Amino acid sequence: MKNKSKAVALKYNKDKDAAPKITAKGRGFIAEKIVEAARAHNVPLHEDKNLVQVLEALDLETEIPPELYRAVAEVLAFIYRLNRI
Repeated sequence: MKNKSKAVALKYNKDKDAAPKITAKGRGFIAEKIVEAARAHNVPLHEDKNLVQVLEALDLETEIPPELYRAVAEVLAFIYRLNRI
């Protein structure tokens, strides 16, 4: 049975970017490497299968479209809360 895991990495610099950008995406082995790299660099992880499905359809270095702002904002709020703890 094949590993069907998926991962998408986002980057957001509030001083430079209008919206978060897709910086990495992949399935299976590539998804595992994205997660491994995030953990190695203490980057917070958040699981949302529906959101990753939509985000993986976007091209790399693409800003997320306005219709995804709310969903991604919830993820960013989760990460900001983690960083304050």
